[in-house]
Amino acid sequence: MEPRRDDALVDLLDVLLRDGAVLQADVIISVADVPLVGLKLRAALAGMETMAEHGMFVEWDERIRERALEREEAERSETRELNADADVTDDPRPELDG
Repeated sequence: MEPRRDDALVDLLDVLLRDGAVLQADVIISVADVPLVGLKLRAALAGMETMAEHGMFVEWDERIRERALEREEAERSETRELNADADVTDDPRPELDG
């Protein structure tokens, strides 16, 4: 039985996110055998949990999580205020003129 292509892609993605991969490349751009530009490239590809385990993006991840918590708290607070206002203004008793 041959492996299906979908399974191979899922397995590859699973390994990349769990274990990660580091790609390195040194590139020299030259014209007529005269080197003009040198590039040293390095890329790490992994899930955030794996990156954090290896000390990468820890500060960034903490800032993003902090902002998300602040945003959630602000939304909860706004919802509480709207509910409190609704309780005061939506009084089911009719006003009596008198």
